[in-house]
Amino acid sequence: LAAERTALNFLGRLSGVATQAARFVEAVGGTGVVVRDTRKTTPGLRALEKYAAALGGVTPHRAGLFDGILIKDNHVAAAGGVAAAVRAAKAARPDLRVECEVETPEEAEAAVAAGAEEVLLDNMPLEAMREAVARVAGRAQLEASGGVTLENARAVAETGVDALSSGAITHGGSWLDLSLEVLEDVDLPAEEG
Repeated sequence: LAAERTALNFLGRLSGVATQAARFVEAVGGTGVVVRDTRKTTPGLRALEKYAAALGGVTPHRAGLFDGILIKDNHVAAAGGVAAAVRAAKAARPDLRVECEVETPEEAEAAVAAGAEEVLLDNMPLEAMREAVARVAGRAQLEASGGVTLENARAVAETGVDALSSGAITHGGSWLDLSLEVLEDVDLPAEEG
C-alpha cells in the first residue's frame, strides 16, 4: 500500500496519454496518414509517455536530438535560410535523416531541393499545406505540426501530408480515474493438489 498512490498516478497519467493517442489515430483513420508523437513530454517521463503513446497507436518519432536532425526556425535564421541550413546539416551529419521546419510552401520546396528527407509544415493553414504537398510532389515526407488538434486532425490529414504530430498527445489528455480497492472477507477458491 505504500506505493499505491504513486503507482495509480503513473497508471492514470499514462493511460490518459494512451487514450489521447488512440483518439488522434481514430480521428485520421482511413486516410493513410501516420500520427506521430513529439518530444513535448513531462521531464523525466519521456520514455514512459512515448511508450504509452505507442500503445495508443501512435508511431514513435525521434526519442531525442541524437537520432535525427530537426532544423527549427532559429537554425534557419542563423544559417541564412532554409537551403543553407539543410546543406549544413547534411554536410555535418550525412548519416542522419534531416527534417526541416518550414512556414511556407516555398520553404518546403527549398528544403527538399537542398536534400531534406522530411519537411515539417509548422502552423500552416490547410490551403498552404495542400500547396506544399503539390510542390513537394512525393520527393520527401511531409509532417504537419503546430496547431494540430483532435478537432482539426482529419482536415489536416486530408491535405495529403504523410504524417501529423501534436504535443497534445502527451500533454492534452485527461488522467484516467483509477483506484485500488482492498477487499475484505473474500473467499478464495482452495488451491488444487
